[in-house]
Amino acid sequence: MSGWLAASVGALLVWGVWGFLPKLASRDLDPRSILIYEMLGALVIGLSVLAFVGFKPQVHARGIALSVATGMAGFIGALLFLYAISRGKAAVVVTMTALYPVVVLGLSHFILDEAITIKQGFGIVLALVALVLLS
Repeated sequence: MSGWLAASVGALLVWGVWGFLPKLASRDLDPRSILIYEMLGALVIGLSVLAFVGFKPQVHARGIALSVATGMAGFIGALLFLYAISRGKAAVVVTMTALYPVVVLGLSHFILDEAITIKQGFGIVLALVALVLLS
């Protein structure tokens, strides 16, 4: 199995577990508490990996600002996800929130001027149909 494929399958499996574990945690904790402990877990793994490989971060003002904004968006999204999964069915919430690539396609089209192919357009329509059927 090539490197990118193994990493993709690994990400798929780990994210699948990531989408399921909060439902179990929500039996004992509120979403805000889950988020704090989730971020603590991410910090432990992140710092461990960085220390292991001797990483030295690059410095570029715009890149740093966009990276911080990415972290903020991820944190807010995680909190909203945790509220949703603590109140809704895990299968529906995870599937619905996994449709975020539709947002990426739209932003990429309007901000980066990337073309949307007919195939992608059809995929967007199917994703929106799936969203309606799931809700």
